[in-house]
Amino acid sequence: MINLLPSPSARGSLTARASGSVPTAEHALAQSRPHGSSGRLFGRSAELALVDALFAKASARGASLFLTGTAGVGKSALLDAAARRAAQRGFRVVRAAGALFDQNVGFAGLNQILLPLAEELGSLPARQAHTLQVILGLSAGEPEEPSAVASAVRGLLSRIGTRSNPLALVIDDYASLDRPSAVVLGTLARHIGTGCVALLAACGREGDLLPGTGTPVHEVPPLDPKSAMELVAEHFPAMTPTVRRRLLAEACGNPLALLELPVPLSLAQQTQRHSLPVVLPLTERLRTIFSERVGALPEATRRLLLLAVLDGSGELHLVPRAGDGPATLAELSLAERAGLVRVDARARRLVFRHPLTRSAVLELSTSAERRWAHRALADVLPEGSEQRALHLARATVGPDDRVAALLHEAAYTALRRGDGAGAVSALLRASELSSSGSARGRILAEAACLSANVTGELRTVRALLDDVMAVDPLGGTSPAAAAAAAGELLHRDGDADGAHRLLVAAIAGHSPRRPAEDVMLGEALHTLLTVCSFSGRPELWHSFDTVLARCGPHAPDPLLPVLRGALGDPAHAALPVLPRLDELISGLHRQTDPARIVRTAAGGAHVDRLPDCHGALLRVVEDGRDGGAVASAIPALLLLADDAYAGGRWDDVIELTDEALDWCATRDYRLQAWPARLLQGLLAAARGDGEAARNIADRLASWGNPRGLGALRVHSSRIKALSALGRGDFDSAYRHLTNISPANRPAPHVPHALSLIWDFTEAATRTGHHAEAAAHLAAVRDAGIPSVSPRLAMITQAATALADPHAVDRDLFDEAIATPGAERWPFDLARIRLGYGERLRRVQASVAARPHLEAAHSTFERLGAAPWSARAAGELRASGQAQAPVAPVAGGSVAGGPVAPLTPQEWQSAQLAATGLTNKQIAAQLFLSHRTVATHLSSAFRKLEIVSRAGLRDALTGLDQHLARPMNGAARSGRITVK
Repeated sequence: MINLLPSPSARGSLTARASGSVPTAEHALAQSRPHGSSGRLFGRSAELALVDALFAKASARGASLFLTGTAGVGKSALLDAAARRAAQRGFRVVRAAGALFDQNVGFAGLNQILLPLAEELGSLPARQAHTLQVILGLSAGEPEEPSAVASAVRGLLSRIGTRSNPLALVIDDYASLDRPSAVVLGTLARHIGTGCVALLAACGREGDLLPGTGTPVHEVPPLDPKSAMELVAEHFPAMTPTVRRRLLAEACGNPLALLELPVPLSLAQQTQRHSLPVVLPLTERLRTIFSERVGALPEATRRLLLLAVLDGSGELHLVPRAGDGPATLAELSLAERAGLVRVDARARRLVFRHPLTRSAVLELSTSAERRWAHRALADVLPEGSEQRALHLARATVGPDDRVAALLHEAAYTALRRGDGAGAVSALLRASELSSSGSARGRILAEAACLSANVTGELRTVRALLDDVMAVDPLGGTSPAAAAAAAGELLHRDGDADGAHRLLVAAIAGHSPRRPAEDVMLGEALHTLLTVCSFSGRPELWHSFDTVLARCGPHAPDPLLPVLRGALGDPAHAALPVLPRLDELISGLHRQTDPARIVRTAAGGAHVDRLPDCHGALLRVVEDGRDGGAVASAIPALLLLADDAYAGGRWDDVIELTDEALDWCATRDYRLQAWPARLLQGLLAAARGDGEAARNIADRLASWGNPRGLGALRVHSSRIKALSALGRGDFDSAYRHLTNISPANRPAPHVPHALSLIWDFTEAATRTGHHAEAAAHLAAVRDAGIPSVSPRLAMITQAATALADPHAVDRDLFDEAIATPGAERWPFDLARIRLGYGERLRRVQASVAARPHLEAAHSTFERLGAAPWSARAAGELRASGQAQAPVAPVAGGSVAGGPVAPLTPQEWQSAQLAATGLTNKQIAAQLFLSHRTVATHLSSAFRKLEIVSRAGLRDALTGLDQHLARPMNGAARSGRITVK
């Protein structure tokens, strides 16, 4: 059996050798797969089922099927798959393809089918054999009429296609076949019932089929979104989310476009960093496909389509009015009949059937035609509108200060709407249209400021500032230029002092004369506030207060005083600004400016308002993923991660911070990476990965200390303190915590001190610093911190109960645990329950302790907080919940018979000693004296038959599992009671 399965390139070569033609655009999909890809089809299960049904039917009696669909939709790929499936079923496969240059060559398409079957011509009657030999050029004579040729072909195929050797004819681009071949094959498709023959053909549209073909037709649809995503992910796994979203939107499920567009998309992203172009350029193959029908339209219709493309709104009432004359819907109906657009006359809307048609219309126009269209659209738009200014700018050649001023105003309209990238693009164009150097420099400085602090294009800032100095040296001293330069210094290099000097010098004595300058002054002040936040130094905050006061009662942004209190020093200055902050947060659902959303949410970060900002922050992140304000999306991700950490959604913390770190790396925002690493360090500490936590903490300190970034020093100490608390090293924890804040009060200008009230109280109480703990809590209450949020009230109340070394105040603990919504902070609540249970066990109230210890243990287990889970489990055992089993000796055997069992406190002391803690540290954790700990360890050494701590780890191996069984058994038998 001979199976002829030529590749797409072979088919093209065959046609080219016959007539000098080239493969059609429909073949591009099969040839466009990147090297090494699987070539498998996505989202075509329905079509493959139809193909399988066709071959199943043809195995007994002839059957035919035509596939239609838009160019590039994947018909050729389906035919390739069909040919493979036919061969697997035992079919002899013969393929053919139409070609535009062969359309005037009679029977050129039929030749592709007959040549592989020429050896079978001898089995036909003489007249039929001669008819086909003439078609093939093997005999002299004139070709017969198509009906006679069709009869001869049908006779040949019925002889070849038998049940034991069925035949499959696979024909691509049927519409491009020469007419005689198309007539013959159409006739064959209608009368294919004789012989075991399957005819599968593909053409562009059902209208391309000859009238009366009368065969089953299936239109191949575009890929569904999921399948399109899978196709892109397989071929372009490294594609950025921004480009991927734009690609999926532009391709509309067309597989060829999905495979071809990444090249112009990537080039556009490199050359136009602030935003991708509205209309994408096409590759040569896509241009061939999408431009053919546009180019065939009359000039008047193409001009109307150009107006519609450049308008982009789809509002049909703009298009006729913008033309030279009274355009009618009849002119657009030509484009509608060509399948390029849909026109809804009642709604007066025009929709392009495929987004890439817009690109084809644009590429077929000249620059003069595009300028005419922009001018025509500007003429029908209202004065003062943003779109009118943009169209005027695109229609203008050379400097024009009037248009530059309109575009400058439009840039700030875009900024208020949340389109930072559009604002920067408009500012850059406005600078080109400005005639004076000072105006150009001023506008370029504003673009640089937004690039550094809004759009996330930090790498373009230096070049823009160089352009400012080139056209106007004085422009480099403006607040806009200072905010841009300071943003670059701070975010890329962490140079807080250099950024501070630039900003203070530029802001001092500056009096805005234009609304844009007022906005830029606000940006400079926000940048200065960021500098102060990362520095954490009081003297820098004092300078901020000075320059803000100099602005008078009308600050350029009323959010600044709110942030000064809630973000700058929440422990001492948050309460007066909380009503205004809550008002701003309640309006975030209406806010469109990403920077405004992030700044407002940042004000709520340390006062437990982040859950109310969640939806708005997600919008900012999505905007950044779509190519919007990345400089806002990075901190938005970090704020969401901060909220996830507090809310116990710890797996989300890793996902969010990893994405933020990727953006920081690609956009050179090095400083913003450290808050992400803080959260990852805290998570490592909480989960017991001491080495990872220590590495992150050390990196924070080593990068931040030389740069005077006090916030990073605080971050480092927070991680180390949490890690020490987890392993019961309260001395180290107390030392790290007092590096953050004084022992007797929360430090000013250290927002994170609010998160450490419980940490400080626990460490101080366990290390004998009872007076310091009491003083710290008194200062917390005097500052009104419990009134800031329910969480802080809960923690303060529980810490107050913990701070009394001589008693357990059950009322305070119970009230803390009963705080409404306490479960929203599971780690904090579990630590309070653990502390409560430990204190109850210490005063011999073991039965009352167990419910709290069990609840804490369950939460720690769910979170994966291993050190705290181990502490809670140890406390449960020490409470006498279950009798400890016989302890194995080192090596796993008991020499000389059974060894006496360890008591709960002996076992717990031995376990802590095995982790490397000193007797004093063990005593602090177990509420014992160090002498008692020494006694317990001495007894444990004797029972375990070891002589030093070095043997403890091996001796205790497997003890946790043995201890768990009796405890669970006790629970099942009812010996554990919860009251």
